[in-house]
Amino acid sequence: SVAAGSLIAASVSGSEGFAGLAQTFGVLGAAIFALPLARVALSRGRRASLTLGYGIGALGAVIVIIGAVWRSLPLVLIGCLLVGVASASGYQARYAAVDLAQDDRRGQQLSYVVWAATIGAVLGPNLLEPAGQLGLWLGLPQLAGPYVITTVTLAGAVVVLLVFLHPDPYLLAARLRAAVSKEAAQEAAKPRLRDGIKHLRGNRGALLGLIAIAAGHMVMVMIMVMTPIHMRHVDVTLTLIGLVISVHVAGMYAFSPVVGWAVDRFGRIAVIVTGIVILLISCVISGAAPGDSVVMLGIGLFLLGLGWSCTLIAGSTLLVDDVAAVERPSVQGLSDLAMNVAGAVGGAVAGVIVAFSSYAVLCAVGAIPVLVLAALVAAWGRTPSPAE
Repeated sequence: SVAAGSLIAASVSGSEGFAGLAQTFGVLGAAIFALPLARVALSRGRRASLTLGYGIGALGAVIVIIGAVWRSLPLVLIGCLLVGVASASGYQARYAAVDLAQDDRRGQQLSYVVWAATIGAVLGPNLLEPAGQLGLWLGLPQLAGPYVITTVTLAGAVVVLLVFLHPDPYLLAARLRAAVSKEAAQEAAKPRLRDGIKHLRGNRGALLGLIAIAAGHMVMVMIMVMTPIHMRHVDVTLTLIGLVISVHVAGMYAFSPVVGWAVDRFGRIAVIVTGIVILLISCVISGAAPGDSVVMLGIGLFLLGLGWSCTLIAGSTLLVDDVAAVERPSVQGLSDLAMNVAGAVGGAVAGVIVAFSSYAVLCAVGAIPVLVLAALVAAWGRTPSPAE
């Protein structure tokens, strides 16, 4: 739905400047619901939180379909915002992996959940063409077809979680802590934003982890969301666009276990630095690629995804290294809020840059948050982590 949403927004509005808004609203949906979903997780467990997010996402996909049929940009954007809530659940699922994880395996355990997304993430973009045919067969606009698939898969995710996610990992972890600690038994019922801010103020390593997550996500969204538009300029087929996006998401997810192992083996900072180098190389290759250069764009987008994986997994692990269990929901919610706000800003800026300049300029601008992260790592990078 990521590529399809951008193309629908551009088609319905008649302007490429609105293409980035589809992704922006999706990321905003994830940001808006980051803390509410964290509160649900703390009070009712991961199962309730994840199913709520995926259920809202399914509803959003239906609204996008209606907006495409009625050619209503506001409806498309509202639907994209609600689909983004499912993304919030997907991102928070990685923290479910560390509810019961041992300290020396935290990075690897978190990476497994990120890796599990490989199947859908790689398959999804390659369904653009057949899903478009499905949409036409159903009497819908071609680009609404992918959202039919989205509706079905998100509804299926709700059913799977309700039936099979037993015991709930967060609630089980809370019971285990309560059994050995009176203080843990009296944990607050709701995560509070100020708790996360207070922790970050006193922990430079955690703050660096949050910034790494946000910077990597911003540049990834900026370049990824406008690549289909860049290719569409020269009438590249939906099949080839889907192939490039699928290569990109393979870079995001397929090597996650390796990245997680490296985080535990070589340290959080080392993997963040690796991610910075990869992201900068990606900006150069992608910016130099013509719209019809599928191979070159594929390489650039693959590296974009791989660099994102490094900053996300290493940053997420660094973020929770020194966080007490009672503080984790608020810190994790704040992290996802910052990540998705950064992505929303990146998506909005990307559409404007391409509308008034070019895709190459966009890739150059995308390197700026990565360079800022590099400067912060140089200044703060000696913050120790358990793996170091």
